[in-house]
Amino acid sequence: MTVDKTPHPRGRATTETSASFSVSLERGLRILSAFSGNRSVLGIADLARAVGLNKSTTYRYVATLTTLEYIQQDPDTKKYFLGPRVVDLGFAAIDSMDLTRVAAPLLQALADDTGFTVSMGLCDGPDVVYVDRRRSGRRSSLAMDLNLHVGSRLPAYCTSMGKVLLAYKDPATLRQILDRTDMARRGPKTITNREQLMTALAKVRQSGVAANDEELAPGLRSFAAPVRDRSGEVVAAVNVAVHLTVAPTSIEALAGRLEPGLRRTAAEISRRLGYRPLP
Repeated sequence: MTVDKTPHPRGRATTETSASFSVSLERGLRILSAFSGNRSVLGIADLARAVGLNKSTTYRYVATLTTLEYIQQDPDTKKYFLGPRVVDLGFAAIDSMDLTRVAAPLLQALADDTGFTVSMGLCDGPDVVYVDRRRSGRRSSLAMDLNLHVGSRLPAYCTSMGKVLLAYKDPATLRQILDRTDMARRGPKTITNREQLMTALAKVRQSGVAANDEELAPGLRSFAAPVRDRSGEVVAAVNVAVHLTVAPTSIEALAGRLEPGLRRTAAEISRRLGYRPLP
């Protein structure tokens, strides 16, 4: 086996030259790692520069990763972004993360206190991915099911958690995400206009809470708040979902009832993750 002796970032262990080290695997993982932060969409030239390989070699690795659905290609721009297999691969890690371990009892407490289903989600491009979902043990008849579970995906633009996660993206990343979003009508009040969505996201940043008033499905309402990590970055969102059939009241009245507990829960999860807001 040919061993890659060129220097690489992050100070790889000195045992890399042993027969057990796979150069091909290492190169593939470096390509996947290049998609991070505000570099979520990359072309072959971008990837070649990021991983220190020539374009033809980079393309061979990218073609393999695309076939395996770890990477996807935009048919219009011909650029690449991470695919669903990366998210699937990450769920084992997500299950052991501090985020889900810290949040679990607090999410359950909020579900028990309100009587409604409480969820936590992460952003993956134009989607919100559910990483935890808790039903009330006190009043299960009020739980929102919608056939959702850990690993379920919903479009971010028409969900409360999604709007929270989009609201705190930097402008360039948000623009890339919205460019890949089909803002189709899904409920009676879905926001289908990009400028109107941008206005709604600005309100989320101002208030710290997002509402979904029948934007995803008829009768479904939800409220979401951001979860921040030690650096202050919004890494997740928590929501409470309610249906009109069990809470036939105005969205304002419902917000007054649910938002205080939701805010406290999201703030406490953030605090346990090390976040300390500036005074």
